[in-house]
Amino acid sequence: MSSVSESVSQRMTLGMLAEQYGFDIVPQFAADVTITSLSDSLDSIGPGALFICGNRISDIQHAVQAGAYAALLPRALQHQCPSADIPLMFGEINDHVLGNMAVTLAGSPTNSMAVFAVCGDDDEDIYANATQLADFLHMLGNPVAVISANGSTSMTRALNLTYPLGVIDMQRTLAVCAEDGVAAVIIAMNAATITNHALESVNVDVIGSDHEIIGQDVSALRMRYGFVADRDLALTVTNAESNELAMESPVAFDPIRMRHMSLAIAMVLAAGVRKNNVRSALRVANNLN
Repeated sequence: MSSVSESVSQRMTLGMLAEQYGFDIVPQFAADVTITSLSDSLDSIGPGALFICGNRISDIQHAVQAGAYAALLPRALQHQCPSADIPLMFGEINDHVLGNMAVTLAGSPTNSMAVFAVCGDDDEDIYANATQLADFLHMLGNPVAVISANGSTSMTRALNLTYPLGVIDMQRTLAVCAEDGVAAVIIAMNAATITNHALESVNVDVIGSDHEIIGQDVSALRMRYGFVADRDLALTVTNAESNELAMESPVAFDPIRMRHMSLAIAMVLAAGVRKNNVRSALRVANNLN
């Protein structure tokens, strides 16, 4: 599905979009039309949607039949489109604009969640690290969501997603997690899970890998996936402190699982969790085992 729906607190009109992004509205008197979702595929359109049409002029009538309230097209097509039964908007459309629109409509879901991204050069390692981080954050008392091509969940609920996720898919998924009351979301940052620029307007708090990634520093990852950060973000990797703490965990007997645990510990420490809290969680985990 490629759609994101309106949050309960946010009203979006065509006039607001025109003012913010410089779009042209045809006809101009349609500025007060309210949209309730963004969709970039015909099968995800519902009543009230703004259909991101791209260059597919022939799809407009299908969008009308599906319940779209308006369609957005590139400005270059403004004088080529036939009259339609819904208002049309024309402007410069790119992933950054779509990301901003989607995050606004979704109610900025990452404002209420800590966002962890796990990257690397091996998909299986990424999935294992994401799973271990989710388990450890849960151990620390956090309601957790995981967005991964290996299986996405919002707390205990499985999310039925089609991968890789694009810009609109990502904001929709994050909005679902926020509505569920998730405190921390973990994103597997790989091509199987998300497309390039899928994280436009997503604020990432911690990004980690269990080893340095050749040619993939944070600036390169930011350019590829489009995420933002409130501070200078450095790649979190395993270190002597996280390795030492991981030795106190129930997986210390397994070198591979201990490596994943070490990264989980390093990432929660980077997020500001106190070392004593980490030790307490490990002590509880050992008692349960």
